[in-house]
Amino acid sequence: MSSLALITKKNGIRTGGSDRTDSDTVEMLRKNGIEVFIGHSANNVKGYDAVVYTAAIPESNPELVYAKENGLATFYRGDYLGSIMLGYGNRIGVAGMHGKSTVTGMISHIYLELGLDPTVLNGANVRELGGAYRVGESENFIFEACEYKDTFLSFHPDTAVLLNLEMDHVDYFKSMEQIKESFLRYSSIASKTVANGDDAELLDALKTYKGELYTFGKGEECDFRIVAPGHTEKGFARFSLEYKGGKLCDVTLSIPGDHNAYNAAAAIAASFINGVDARSAAKAMETFRGVMRRIEYRGEMKGVDIYDDYAHHPSEIKASLGGLRKLTKGKLLCVYQPHTYSRTAGLFDEFAGAFKDADEVVFADIYAAREVNTFGVSSKQLAERIEGAKYFPSFGEIADYLKQTARPGDLIVVMGAGDIIELTDILLEK
Repeated sequence: MSSLALITKKNGIRTGGSDRTDSDTVEMLRKNGIEVFIGHSANNVKGYDAVVYTAAIPESNPELVYAKENGLATFYRGDYLGSIMLGYGNRIGVAGMHGKSTVTGMISHIYLELGLDPTVLNGANVRELGGAYRVGESENFIFEACEYKDTFLSFHPDTAVLLNLEMDHVDYFKSMEQIKESFLRYSSIASKTVANGDDAELLDALKTYKGELYTFGKGEECDFRIVAPGHTEKGFARFSLEYKGGKLCDVTLSIPGDHNAYNAAAAIAASFINGVDARSAAKAMETFRGVMRRIEYRGEMKGVDIYDDYAHHPSEIKASLGGLRKLTKGKLLCVYQPHTYSRTAGLFDEFAGAFKDADEVVFADIYAAREVNTFGVSSKQLAERIEGAKYFPSFGEIADYLKQTARPGDLIVVMGAGDIIELTDILLEK
């Protein structure tokens, strides 16, 4: 939403908005001449002609109610973004349950390094962009396509990049068949699709896709095949990428996590089929430093490395902890804040088995986001399912425990998609 606000303002339109609390993002918007109110009120909307809202906004929101009662135009965020992107000739949209922001960042980095001046709209801040978006002057539009509540069906990709399929957003998606149908509909908007060829559920979803289908992965049937995987001295992934049996390029990453080999393969494949030289794309991967809050190094606390990570699904947790495990010879301590009651309840058993690479797990309270706890689920219950895990009701108590427990050489990762990032600042005394 902040990116859309900035793009709208850049186009000469008076732009404002509201949020629940102050933040660095709010301050950045104000510095760019955008009026931001704290708290939602009908008075905030007076003087504006239209309201853009997200899937997280309920129909009862006072600003949305005022807009509809007073004849203001209302646009769903996805529809608004979809209309903006139609002005661009080459639109690449990245979808999947995990890795969207990273792959969007990778493709953007490739295009920037090669001077292709893209417009970018990502779901997370990217170091090279200095934020989550940029406005370029070329025909290239690179964007993250979120599947929640089928938002991505409002978008218009020429190339759809599909990373993986799993059960998630259980407050909206009730079955894998519903998810498969949604991803097929999204890919069918595009004339070309780049898909994970090692994901059986994804391939099943695409079996009736009519456009040009390119697959990536380690399987022998993949068009873009990851071969000879290994690691650098720092534990970062390296591999060769073949295209239809012939060597395309060698890839060396500068970010942790073996899962990023798949992400890089997807980014290079999407760029290559749109005319980008593969070796140049691979070279750009060497200088890609990652997306903020994705295994992001934040600083040191008395000899203990502090990392921050956005993982909030069991598969993401496993992938992140697997990557972090390679970065330390000491203990790996994970602080996790579950995100939404519905996800925690619906995937409870999967969460309970997701932390095996951590030496110790500490749980914070569930971040409610848009929900009320009608599920009777709690972080304390999760802690009781995992041997040695602990639960504390406040960030202050968690910080005190970590300061007493962690030793020089250990690594702490603060993980989750809610406000758990505040704990990182407490640990680093910022």
